[in-house]
Amino acid sequence: MSNEIVLANSESVIRLVAIAILHYQDKFLMQLRDDIPTIVHPGFWTMFGGHLETGEPPEVGICRELQEEIGYVPSQISFFRSYADHQVIRYVFYGVLHVGLDMLELNEGWDMDFLSVDEIVRGNHYSARASQDRPLAVSHQQIMLDFLSSSKSRINM
Repeated sequence: MSNEIVLANSESVIRLVAIAILHYQDKFLMQLRDDIPTIVHPGFWTMFGGHLETGEPPEVGICRELQEEIGYVPSQISFFRSYADHQVIRYVFYGVLHVGLDMLELNEGWDMDFLSVDEIVRGNHYSARASQDRPLAVSHQQIMLDFLSSSKSRINM
């Protein structure tokens, strides 16, 4: 069950998620979401991560999600910042990958790949599995751009 906040006097539910900016050499690992209309960001490139379990701290949730989704957790994960809107609070973490794609397991999603800074800025990347360019989710692109413009993008990277 996911962790949610129900606002007083409201039918609104805010989902809590943890996502990770994963750096490898001069690129960033991203997931191409399945192209299923009923999921969030179908067919878009996003960061790996997901819903927090009830009572689960974000720093624990991101490690669990990475283990589930790619079979790997970096030795060090650091908090970048959180983003909140009327639907979701995203806790964003960052870390360095010390392995290539061949050592990762794609356990969730359509594809995964390393995106260059230019592709993140442009907002799309070619997927070999989809055989086409696919867009980045706007919210994830903005988070990546914020990270790239921050001093944290140069720390331990």
